[in-house]
Amino acid sequence: MTPRDSSRTTLNSAASMRVLAHPTRLRLLGLLRERGPLTAAQLGDVVDEAPGTISYHLGKLASIALIEPAEAQSTDHRERWWKATTLLTSWEPADLLDDPDKLAASSVLQKSIAQAYAARYTDYIDATPALPREWVAAGASGDRSLRLTVEELGTMRAELEALVNRWVDASAAHDTATADGAEPVVLVYQAYRRP
Repeated sequence: MTPRDSSRTTLNSAASMRVLAHPTRLRLLGLLRERGPLTAAQLGDVVDEAPGTISYHLGKLASIALIEPAEAQSTDHRERWWKATTLLTSWEPADLLDDPDKLAASSVLQKSIAQAYAARYTDYIDATPALPREWVAAGASGDRSLRLTVEELGTMRAELEALVNRWVDASAAHDTATADGAEPVVLVYQAYRRP
């Protein structure tokens, strides 16, 4: 792995992609990014796994530098706290097309991520009746079938990334300690050539 910038870790080995492809590890990394430093016991409560199992998975994530020990957030110094090292993890599948091992590992990781997205969206659908009407109305889901050149698709990717970055900045402006009406929002977008 090589950091591309201070907020992103770039995976460049098949082994690191295989480590992250485990569904529990994906979830743990997401929780540490979303909630900040946590212990294995706290994470275990959220994902309903034993702290020993969680510790094993945290060790695997630490082995590829996606998480690291954090300063204790309590006075109990027996607890081991963990934090994410960056806000994003990325890799470029196009760069892996000539390496069958990396390409296979990337495929497994992408499928695991797709399953996590599907599970999260299913949870949202199940929770919709209990959500405030204005939050349901403000949400969005849709798809379009477009005809684009490779250059146009690349331009759309860049524009989507710029748009997301603008909203990441807006998100960062909200203080979690104040009641300003901001809530966690999930954003997933995809644009690809239909096979």
